[in-house]
Amino acid sequence: MKRLNILLVFIIIIIITLLIRVYFLSIKSNTYYEELSKQNYIKRIYKIPNRGIIKDRNGIALAMNNLGFSITVEPHLRTSKNKHKLEKIITLINKHFPKYEKKKLQKVYKKLDSAYRHDFVKLVDYISYDDFFSKYTLFNSIENIKIKSAVKRIYPFKNIASHVIGYVGKSSREDNNKNKFSKYSGIIGKNGLEKFYNNKLQGKLGFKDVKVNALNKEIEILKQVKPLINNNLHTTLDIRLQKYVQSLFKDKSGAVIIMDANNGEILSAASFPEFDNNIFVDGISVKNWNIMKDDFNHPFTNKLINGLYPPGSVIKMGVALSYLENNVKTNFTIYDTGSLLLGKRYFRCWKHKGHGKVGFRKAIRESCDDFFYKGSLKVGINKISKTLDKYGIGHITGVDLPNEFVGSNPNKNWKHSKYKQPWYIGETVITSIGQGYMLVTPMQIARYTALLATSKLPKPHFSKDNYEEPKNVKINKLHLNIIRKGMYDVINHPKGTANYYVNSSITLAGKTGTAQVVSIPQSEKKRMKEHELAYYKRSHAWITTYGPYTNPQYVVTIVVEHGGHGGQAAGSMITKIYDKLQEFGYIQNK
Repeated sequence: MKRLNILLVFIIIIIITLLIRVYFLSIKSNTYYEELSKQNYIKRIYKIPNRGIIKDRNGIALAMNNLGFSITVEPHLRTSKNKHKLEKIITLINKHFPKYEKKKLQKVYKKLDSAYRHDFVKLVDYISYDDFFSKYTLFNSIENIKIKSAVKRIYPFKNIASHVIGYVGKSSREDNNKNKFSKYSGIIGKNGLEKFYNNKLQGKLGFKDVKVNALNKEIEILKQVKPLINNNLHTTLDIRLQKYVQSLFKDKSGAVIIMDANNGEILSAASFPEFDNNIFVDGISVKNWNIMKDDFNHPFTNKLINGLYPPGSVIKMGVALSYLENNVKTNFTIYDTGSLLLGKRYFRCWKHKGHGKVGFRKAIRESCDDFFYKGSLKVGINKISKTLDKYGIGHITGVDLPNEFVGSNPNKNWKHSKYKQPWYIGETVITSIGQGYMLVTPMQIARYTALLATSKLPKPHFSKDNYEEPKNVKINKLHLNIIRKGMYDVINHPKGTANYYVNSSITLAGKTGTAQVVSIPQSEKKRMKEHELAYYKRSHAWITTYGPYTNPQYVVTIVVEHGGHGGQAAGSMITKIYDKLQEFGYIQNK
């Protein structure tokens, strides 16, 4: 009896298993095979919108598309039966367009063709309309070829604003895995605004579902969805200003930013040297890549956001405000003899014989290092760092460019965390004048200057899509007024460090800076002049300004790599830029 029960249970299990299998085969798998069948006779053809145009604030195209044609070839022509057809097509292309070599065309076809491919193989991505039009009838008459319309990204102003605009390139497998669109378009934004706003510029795919027969011939259109083409990008740039700045910065390396002090709109921004973005669209040659890569002036680095420099004296306004908010009296003065002895080391002022009696306003005006050395010993690095943190130093600005660098705003915890070393008092002294571990980007200094001008910290931006209301920063108005007067003196007082070099018709305020690239040995009693140093050992030259002084509207920040003194290297450029802002109607009153 027990054995009979076991047998019955076994038989029931087998019957249930068979019933489940029958259900799966008759119902579930029917759905599966039905979907598979649909794929065999319903084909989805994606429609790619033209990439959006990038325009300046006046509607002038900075990045656009040229119309042309692509050559696609029927798949499966590598068989012995059809090999002669493929050879004929490749020979024809090479004959009329010699830059397309036969071996490379064969390699492209071999890579893209497969036994399972039904779509035509794109053998040539793009030939311009003018070059191809006269040959259109000839190519279109060949049975195994399909000529399709194509577009190519072009940058009409070539190397102007190249780091900001960026460029597109052929999408990689990794790109295609992250971005469905680039899988079909074959291109993606690689840098600058092209990359930051790639999703907007590429638009959205449209598609057409068609019924096809066993030979992959279209029989009926079942559904169509148009691609999204509202994908142009309107920027805040003024290409007229951009070209003008380019002409001023000829044969120099560095960066320039012209920004609305109140809302963060960037009228012009450039990193030098620039390069022609068009060379990347089809792929840059190894030779040209190596030439640019090995250039000591680093043309590939976007110095606006990736150039990390010691700020030098342009940080002194923020440091002075830290002293004032940490109970250093407004009438605090020191007597500068030219150097400060700390332990066994002398910390020298840039002026060999010193500045004599110095207070806050004079310290800014004449950039007295000794004043900041002695003030830093009263306040300490942690409090200085805390103040500068509020002013955006050591933070990204949020500008709409990819991969912005943070820089460094050092203090005791920062050094211990990064290097596992203690902080030394001499490091506090040199940090107070913007040397040592402190590193900033030009974009950070431009935003910080806007804060000094308006009491608010704006978010720099090239598109209003990235606009944010400026942040209010709590700064004592009396203290800020002292700093502003010092900045006014820098340009307008006979002893101001930029007075001799800046002669704009607009009343400006600003600060120069000299950021050392190499340290000066203690044994050197008399400091060498910048022009006496080898070029790559010369200091970086800073100047950052706002104007008009009583009604701040714009910030202009310039860094000239290995330029020496800020006023001498960039003062004349500052003058010309503000005068051009007035000429173009951006500044209405002085």
